[in-house]
This record gives sequence, C-alpha cells and structure tokens, in this order.
Amino acid sequence: MPLKKQFLKSRPVVKVTFEIPAEAAKEASSAYLLCEAQGWQKEPLKRLKNGSFKTVLELPTDQQDDFEFRYCLLDEAGNEHYDNDWQADGYRPTPLGVENSVVSVRC
Repeated sequence: MPLKKQFLKSRPVVKVTFEIPAEAAKEASSAYLLCEAQGWQKEPLKRLKNGSFKTVLELPTDQQDDFEFRYCLLDEAGNEHYDNDWQADGYRPTPLGVENSVVSVRC
C-alpha cells in the first residue's frame, strides 16, 4: 500500500498514513515507525484485525522536501527487525550501509 497523504490547507502540514501490510509484518507482535521528523523516536503503530499495522503522523511541509523513515518490527521474543516501506516515495543510503525509506512532503 502506498503512503496515503492529506495536505492541509489551513496549516503547513501533511497527514501521512504509514501502514505495514500483513504480508510484510509476518509474525511481528508489535511495530514502530522511526522517522527523521520525529527525532528517530519509536512511534507505535496500531495492529489492525487483518494483521497489518498503521499510524498517522502530521509532517511539516515548510521545513524540507522529504523525510527519511524506517519500520521496527518486534517478534514475540522481543527481537527487532528493521524494514523499509515497500512502496515508499524513494530510498536513501545511510552511512551505516543500509537504505532508509523516504516520504515526500511537497505537493
């Protein structure tokens, strides 16, 4: 599922729906979003009945053109697995030799 975006006319923000589909979540017991706009703090995603995870963030549109993000999936044993959004707006390499997902916040 691509990122859903709702640009607000009243404020310089875009509401972005981040979703991990059930087939990508696999056996995750919980999931978190780590986003550059949030200082890379873990934002919990809500587990839906269909096995997917979802959250909505308001991202500023007046600071930069895009923001990097990643998902953190935890299994029942508490092991962390990091993954990108399969349909992100783009991907950007990091100094750690991995890529982060990118969400564009400009119309």
